[in-house]
Amino acid sequence: MLQVLGCGVVVFPGLFFLFRKVLPSIYKHWTDADVVLVSERLVSSVHAIMATTAGAIVVATCGGNVINDRHWLATYFVIWYGVPYMAYDIFAMYLSHYYRFRVKGHEEYKKHSWRTVHSFVRREFLLVLHHIALLTVLLPVTLFLRKDQGDYFIGCLFLTELSTPFVSLGKILIQLGLQDCQVHKANGGMVLFTFFLCRIALFPYMYWVYGQHYGLPLYSVPFHLPLSANLGNLCIMAPQVYWFVLLCRKGFRLYRRSRIPGPPDATATAAAAVDSSAKGDQ
Repeated sequence: MLQVLGCGVVVFPGLFFLFRKVLPSIYKHWTDADVVLVSERLVSSVHAIMATTAGAIVVATCGGNVINDRHWLATYFVIWYGVPYMAYDIFAMYLSHYYRFRVKGHEEYKKHSWRTVHSFVRREFLLVLHHIALLTVLLPVTLFLRKDQGDYFIGCLFLTELSTPFVSLGKILIQLGLQDCQVHKANGGMVLFTFFLCRIALFPYMYWVYGQHYGLPLYSVPFHLPLSANLGNLCIMAPQVYWFVLLCRKGFRLYRRSRIPGPPDATATAAAAVDSSAKGDQ
């Protein structure tokens, strides 16, 4: 087990360390906060691409019988990379928070302390709770509680990471001062589209697929599932809906402001709002 966990334990912190060493030599004017932010986003994108690829393979392989078809990635990707990444990402988010406030000159951020950790947890409570819930809920379900069934639906959950590379790209483009380019405008639209498709619409789709397997109408599927399954899906989906509403509100608010002559291009402004609000998933 330790050998398996070592894969993700080495890969993600190793990439983070590598990016932190390489980026300052390329962008010499960047602060520590800039380097940590971009490094975190790059590693998140690597994990997201891996998870999305694994999810696509599992879904394509197990589509014949969504309950009983098996694929080894559904279990072992969680062990090899999912658990180590979630643990790493909490630490990376803390470092990003720490250096962001340190470069602003906050006295308490001259060194790491319980106060800086408490401030991070308080400010990013929903994200931290989301990560911890995945560690404490998804792992036991994946390994012990589903009785070797439902690999297809585990693959679907992997696909929720599809929006993360677009969120990360938006942050990186802003960091590079390219928020007015056409790529950034298109990326803002892709963030909204992929976030809605793979983090919100995916859940009723999974219920529909389950209903098709058993010949049930969609509305009756929740009553056919254990309460724990419904609560688990609700706990995962609820913060996604909250974040998506925030994205839409901020994007629409800034779009309306941009209709007044003088401010920057509307699409770019809305895209910037989307990129600065979303975290994936982060």
